[in-house]
Amino acid sequence: MPLRRVAQVASSLPITTPLRLGSALRERLRRGYTKTDLRSDVLAGLVVGVVALPLSMALAVASGAPPQHGLYTAIIAGAIIALLGGSPVQVSGPTAAFVVLLTPISGRYGLGGLMLATTLAGALLVVMGIARFGRLMQFVPYPVVSGFTAGIAVVIALLQLKDFLGLSVAKMPEHTPERVLALAKAMPTLRWQELLIGTLTLAVLIVWPKVTQKVPAPLVALALGGGVAYGLGRVLPAFHVDTIASRFTYVSDGVTHGGIPRSLPLPMVPWEIPGPDGKGLGLSFALIRELSGPAFAIAMLGAIESLLSAVVADGMAGTHHDPDVELIAQGVGNLIVPFFGGFAATGAIARTATNIRYGGRSPVAALTHSLFVLAAVLALAPLLGHLPMASLAALLLVIAWNMSEARHVIHMARIAPRSDLAVLSSCFVLTVVFDMVVSVTVGVMLAAVLFMRRMAEVSNAKLVGAGGQYAGVEVPRGVTLYRIDGPLFFGAAQKAMHTFAEIGREAKVVIFDVSHVPAMDATGIVNLESALLRLKARNALALLVGAQAQPRALFERADLEQVTGVVLCDELSEAFERAEDFMETRPLSQAAPPVTVRPDSGAVSG
Repeated sequence: MPLRRVAQVASSLPITTPLRLGSALRERLRRGYTKTDLRSDVLAGLVVGVVALPLSMALAVASGAPPQHGLYTAIIAGAIIALLGGSPVQVSGPTAAFVVLLTPISGRYGLGGLMLATTLAGALLVVMGIARFGRLMQFVPYPVVSGFTAGIAVVIALLQLKDFLGLSVAKMPEHTPERVLALAKAMPTLRWQELLIGTLTLAVLIVWPKVTQKVPAPLVALALGGGVAYGLGRVLPAFHVDTIASRFTYVSDGVTHGGIPRSLPLPMVPWEIPGPDGKGLGLSFALIRELSGPAFAIAMLGAIESLLSAVVADGMAGTHHDPDVELIAQGVGNLIVPFFGGFAATGAIARTATNIRYGGRSPVAALTHSLFVLAAVLALAPLLGHLPMASLAALLLVIAWNMSEARHVIHMARIAPRSDLAVLSSCFVLTVVFDMVVSVTVGVMLAAVLFMRRMAEVSNAKLVGAGGQYAGVEVPRGVTLYRIDGPLFFGAAQKAMHTFAEIGREAKVVIFDVSHVPAMDATGIVNLESALLRLKARNALALLVGAQAQPRALFERADLEQVTGVVLCDELSEAFERAEDFMETRPLSQAAPPVTVRPDSGAVSG
């Protein structure tokens, strides 16, 4: 069947969900998918697959799982998310950002706990997508993202020093200060063989992209590192470095083998996988409750990173993604992949950028990347077992450096406001010292407080008394005009309404110009209502002019006209006319009754 006909048939398939699962693929096929597009996607997918192959194993090892489980994640989750997602060129799989979250989980609950936490996180992501939380992720402040990303990079780099230097550490502690101390104590165990292979790999990873980008640097660097380690081991019997085959084993037909199995990702039940004690993890409400916190952290980080990656992809490729569909796809992928031996996956910025750079045009490229990884597992499993652990550590050191965006962070430190710098620094320190959950929670709260302060700074009020000029008109005697500028939110409301206390008792008419108030919350309307009740108690006329859509809807729900007697006017000229009519019937000498205000409740009595 011609490709054009395939596209026509696919685009005519019924859509069973209002969120249009698989919208990216469907849209690409609807616009026409040619042989040229297929060729570009396949070539790009093969390059991304070459990059993802060693990286997936390295990230699995860094997360405390055998390397084949990282490959299974790239195969299963990468394919599912590509087919169901809302981003045309995004590539998903295991990422470095997850390492700091997954390592403590695997250390405490084993591989089964890691997979069960991933399943719970997938369910949360699906709920977030159905609830259309995708667009809310853009409200996570950039300093928060930069801070915890740089902190994660530091933690990842520290975790790689053990294998890069060949240090003997019985068990790596969970928190950074203890990790640094453990690494320092283990320095006398440094092995020059591991350092040599790690340094060689690191040098090639840094230099090769400056020579050419036609061949991915990880392919050259890891092949060279593995080849040199194997050759020196044959020439020098005393030369030995840890490899995947010497570090990890698997059982097949009752026989234990080194390396990774040459087999398809097979179905399994996560909670039946042995835990740290060697026994089946089991499934219980208590275990789910314990893993709910880590699962929430995985879901939040997965949502942030996948949508951030999709935004970057849109900027590079000129595409457009659906954030809610992407969240659901990420959720489904994470929900299913543990039942095939995988763990947490999300959109990978580096692999997505590589996909775009090498010509990827549709989700077919990401699907090709998954198929390539699968083919490599089936054909090259014994060869992959010879990769040195020091080389994989070097690869992750480069990933950590790129992830930190150190130059950009330094640039931000020079130009950003001090408040943003405080948020970034706090998130960085908290991520390194504690964890990402604490960092993001504190960072978002701190950013919210600073936002409130900024809203208070931009909100202000101005009084124009009788005889003053306003909008080219002289304010009549007995009339005071009160102009409010900026959003009337909590924090800003008190400052904006504070000027109201300066209104003299001789004012019989107060005109509130709220045409420059774009939005108002409950605190704002309570403050405004209190001011209007004070005027009502003094038998003064209050006029509200130029209310925008959101504040006007709020006034109507609060029944402000009925409760306070205020008059809503569309134009300032209408307000002045009503003020003049009122003044003609209320002489200025009319005495006003005494007013008592109870500060505790804002109520007024006369």
